[in-house]
Amino acid sequence: MTLLRQQLNTIEWKKLIVPLGIMAAFWALAIIGYISSGWWEMLLNFGYLGTALGVGLGLYATLPKKKKPVGRRVALLLIGIYLIGLVGLLSQNNIQITGVWFSLLAGVAQAAVIHYAVAKIGGPLLFGRLWCGWACWSVMVFDFLPFKRSPGRLPGKWGWLRFAHFGITIAIVLVAWFALGLTENVVAGSTALLWFIGGNLFYYALGIGMAYALKDNRAFCKYVCPVAVPLKLTSVFSLMKVKGDAEACNGCNACTKLCPMDVDVPAYIENGTRVLSTECTLCQTCISTCSKDALKITVGFDVGGPEALRIRN
Repeated sequence: MTLLRQQLNTIEWKKLIVPLGIMAAFWALAIIGYISSGWWEMLLNFGYLGTALGVGLGLYATLPKKKKPVGRRVALLLIGIYLIGLVGLLSQNNIQITGVWFSLLAGVAQAAVIHYAVAKIGGPLLFGRLWCGWACWSVMVFDFLPFKRSPGRLPGKWGWLRFAHFGITIAIVLVAWFALGLTENVVAGSTALLWFIGGNLFYYALGIGMAYALKDNRAFCKYVCPVAVPLKLTSVFSLMKVKGDAEACNGCNACTKLCPMDVDVPAYIENGTRVLSTECTLCQTCISTCSKDALKITVGFDVGGPEALRIRN
């Protein structure tokens, strides 16, 4: 007990405010959802997800700098394996974006709709694209690829491909529903499971192929991921963003060089603003990289959108 008390006394509890706050928000959502719907799955899903995210963020906040990425990796694995294994495969739900369109056509609010409403539309109003950095089951795989430092963004506005991909997912579902008559078990069941497995395999194959072609683990996320479309739209108003201390910053640019999404963090510091880029996934790599502790996550209100990104030579 004495050893445990000593260890607890060494914890900087202020660092756990954000992890505990996010965990509490998910549990509140789980309880409200259960009370209003009577679905015990609301308690299980959102309670588990909030706890897993809180554990990962808590580890990141308290571990030494060199070990901080372990916290994010833990969260990705805990959440990714759970969503793929239990919510997707075992429950036979298609929680890919195509599952959202099928659910809307069927007029039901199943797992995919709830998942997107919370993680991809409502959640980003509070914590931006935290999903992309801490919970995405695609990133869970891409992070194991060998290209640990991004060479920068491709010159030009290739991000339009994400919007094209988003539109293609809608078109494919409309053709399947109206032209091919695929309306049975597309929300939950055997057909939904096939859509979920097929969609994931396609994303993994495309993402891994792009990573090796462009020497960039997150190439899929930057150029073709359709989920980025709703995430970018709502994360503009995110309350949680990275903020820099201009006086402490020494201009070494390590934060930008190691940012997996190529956000030019110093550009925002020099402008006297928080990091307003909707490409930021709050992975906090910039924070743990900064040797001057000039960066931190803050809560406030400002409208994001202006993009300052590092372009490859």
